[in-house]
Amino acid sequence: MKLLLAAILSIAAPAAALAGPASDAVKFFYVPQVKFEADAQYRDRFTEPVTKLFDLNDQATKKNPDQVACIDFDPGLDAQDFDQKALSRTLKLSETVEGDTAQVIASFSLFPEGDDSQREMHWSLKKVDGKWKISDIASKTSDWTLSQLECMAGQDPE
Repeated sequence: MKLLLAAILSIAAPAAALAGPASDAVKFFYVPQVKFEADAQYRDRFTEPVTKLFDLNDQATKKNPDQVACIDFDPGLDAQDFDQKALSRTLKLSETVEGDTAQVIASFSLFPEGDDSQREMHWSLKKVDGKWKISDIASKTSDWTLSQLECMAGQDPE
């Protein structure tokens, strides 16, 4: 019996470790510490259309390093400032998976107090080569979608 259980776990474990739930792809950006989504080291966790915005943001930063580029806030937080302890304590994730797409809702508080510190973020994901990748982020709190933000600073005038 133990041998059969070990065999089943050895077959199932690699598949679970490869993809994991879609919410794990989102949770990565919140705990144990918040990570800036547009940072180039996390680019492989995203797909278009968001990667195009990130690339334009990178170009804008290179062209004018002393100026604020296109993304001047943390998209996953819909904010610039936050308290990590409050965020970690209040973070709730729920996911809906339909085939190779998923929606993950992240709700949390930026600070221990204050009505305006509540956030609800909707993350859209696609399964690419067996891994969940983020295709968009939307703030239900402030009513914007990352893929709809314009970044003219990184583009050359036509």
